[in-house]
Amino acid sequence: MLVDSPPEPRAETASAPPDRRAIRAAGLLVSVLILACVAVASLAIGAKELSLGQVWHGLFQASGTYGDVVVDERLARTLLGLLAGAALGLAGAVLQALTRNPLADPGLLGINAGASAAVVTAITFLGVTSLQGYVWFAFFGAAAVGVLVWFLGGSRGATPVRLALAGTALSAALYGYLQAVMIVDEAALGKMRFWTVGSLSSATDETITQVLPFIAAGVLLALGLARPLNAMAMGDDTAKALGAHLGRTRALSMLAATMLCGAATAACGPIVFVGLMVPHVVRSFTGPDLRWILPYAAVLSPVLLLGADVVGRLVARPAELQVGIVTAIVGGPVFIFLVRRRRTAQL
Repeated sequence: MLVDSPPEPRAETASAPPDRRAIRAAGLLVSVLILACVAVASLAIGAKELSLGQVWHGLFQASGTYGDVVVDERLARTLLGLLAGAALGLAGAVLQALTRNPLADPGLLGINAGASAAVVTAITFLGVTSLQGYVWFAFFGAAAVGVLVWFLGGSRGATPVRLALAGTALSAALYGYLQAVMIVDEAALGKMRFWTVGSLSSATDETITQVLPFIAAGVLLALGLARPLNAMAMGDDTAKALGAHLGRTRALSMLAATMLCGAATAACGPIVFVGLMVPHVVRSFTGPDLRWILPYAAVLSPVLLLGADVVGRLVARPAELQVGIVTAIVGGPVFIFLVRRRRTAQL
């Protein structure tokens, strides 16, 4: 009787491609370097262009002309772009994983609509006129809608479809209310018009201080949900078998998305396509593993947001296009290209 001998090791083992983890880690490091370059460009480019030496002088010797431009005018704007971009990218990735919907973004669950409705209510009925006042109303409006979507979707028994349906229904109702109030009150329309476009130009140290705790908590929570969301992507039964707590994971995912979206929207207004597009781009080269998607989204989303802000300053100099307009103009065609690709990464 012939006995099969064990297969010999392949000769090409020594020349096997590098480990995917090493490649992903290197890619993440490159992404951080790109983000640093875009942040420097945000500090240097504007109505008055500065060299790298002038930016350095303005940052570390905050006096004179360079300090006035870099520290007083551009530093808060750049920091807010970094925070809001990371928040929107992470929120989009979490919502897409939670709802198993590749088109999910902060607008799907009504969070943007809740923030906008709260701001127009504050302007029209409470006489709030400052951006600092908008921040708190927008955040609590977003949080209230997040809680309402959670309960309408079935709370502990919530499913991705029920959450998406509840969010879509609330968004339609709130945007109807928003349009009605703005049509009746022209003053509210004038004040809301700038905020609803989405902008970084009104960033202040106070605004950053107000939203930073919520964004920091949301980032930590979102990154901590990578493993249970990975398990849930394989189906509820498989996730339970792997030890994932479905109700708790969905509740914490909603909480993370609400804190991230609410804080970013409150500070900048509703900015579209960042939370929708960046996770798609990331997923195309990382695969479906959220342990890599979330860190990449947190780094590359600010690249998109700050890059769009810099482009908006260049194309209309000495005036500027608001960042929400630029992301919509750039994001639409890019997203259509991604959707029409033959091989689009699936959730």
